[in-house]
Amino acid sequence: MKLSVLRLANVERCEEVFHPLHDWSPTDWACAMAGEAGEACNAVKKLRRIADGTNTAKDPQNEIDAIKAIGAELADTIIYCDLLAARLGLDLSVEIQSKFNEVSRRMKSRVRL
Repeated sequence: MKLSVLRLANVERCEEVFHPLHDWSPTDWACAMAGEAGEACNAVKKLRRIADGTNTAKDPQNEIDAIKAIGAELADTIIYCDLLAARLGLDLSVEIQSKFNEVSRRMKSRVRL
């Protein structure tokens, strides 16, 4: 899926069922994104618990379920990241490509987007 497809659907859904994009400040969108990133980290912690044998009854009971939970939280993080970028008028495809290539140049990597 292209990020441009996500952007169109993401903003449309936000405004259809939640609120207008500009009703939230960049700070609001950034905090929502950070919250989801925190949830992703918590899900990774639970994956570690499975590996260590210290998972509780409330935690996922196998690696497959733990990884699915991580995927869901990473998706939520990206969705909020896109809404923050939309709120600021940024094209994530352009920003990602630019930053990736900047780091490649700095690290003398031939890999470019």
